[in-house]
Amino acid sequence: MDLVLNIADYYFFTPYAYPVSWPEDNIFRQTISLLILTNIGAFILYFLFASISYYFIFDHSLMKHPQFLKNQVYREIKFTVQSLPWISIPTVFLFLVEVRGYSKLYDEVGEFPYGWIQLVVSIISFLFFTDMLIYWIHRGLHHRLVYKNIHKPHHIWKITTPFASHAFHPVDGFLQGLPYHIYPFLFPLHKVVYLTLYVMVNIWTISIHDGDFRVPKIFRPFINGAAHHTDHHLFFDYNYGQYFTLWDRIGGSFKNPSSFEGKGPLTYVKKMTEEECNCHAGNDCKNEKLFNEACTKNE
Repeated sequence: MDLVLNIADYYFFTPYAYPVSWPEDNIFRQTISLLILTNIGAFILYFLFASISYYFIFDHSLMKHPQFLKNQVYREIKFTVQSLPWISIPTVFLFLVEVRGYSKLYDEVGEFPYGWIQLVVSIISFLFFTDMLIYWIHRGLHHRLVYKNIHKPHHIWKITTPFASHAFHPVDGFLQGLPYHIYPFLFPLHKVVYLTLYVMVNIWTISIHDGDFRVPKIFRPFINGAAHHTDHHLFFDYNYGQYFTLWDRIGGSFKNPSSFEGKGPLTYVKKMTEEECNCHAGNDCKNEKLFNEACTKNE
């Protein structure tokens, strides 16, 4: 995060925001700067990629599903906007510790004897390490002692849109993001790789809420995609993983997605629309416009 902070200091904070007498390495200045940058970055990531996903990937016919809530998109966005600033507070503390040099983040690939090989291995280990921790944290959040007050708000959304991706209780949101910050305190990780992975995991979080169930068959047994996560929202006790199905299989919580078996929410909506069309076709249709729209969308 110090890379982002240095750029912000050079182009904005030092010449325009802070007095010249306030050193760039002052801990209070760094805290304020990181709080600003973290919130701006989080909102840009959320609104940019969730909007792209919502308008170009999300199948809007899912909004006809009986479990899709009234004004749900607005409610998802409102919940996220209220939560992100609170999630950022403990996150900034971890960023601050990283910036002040207490992590194992490094600048140059050549700092380690295996260089690029170690960099590639660190990316793979980051994904598997964080996936493992998120699985157990997520599963723990389903425990009856904490679920109602912390994780249940996220499960209000049974049929999710991309905007539900960050609609968490602040404690829930921070805990599920914690593994990403723990890793660089335990294992060496290149700073640019760390920032890139942090952005990518946020995009992935959006993608598993986007209702796009298309996955190449070769990856279906291994990758925890939107189809898997949709069943988690619908059936509660399954598919806790973030990227992979590994820990769900180990923990006995894996469920083959209903969408892969022709029983998912999109199939339900299509059948519902077909029945509506058939019903109208067999009777006098009082509202020809609705009939035509329903049948056209089903084609």
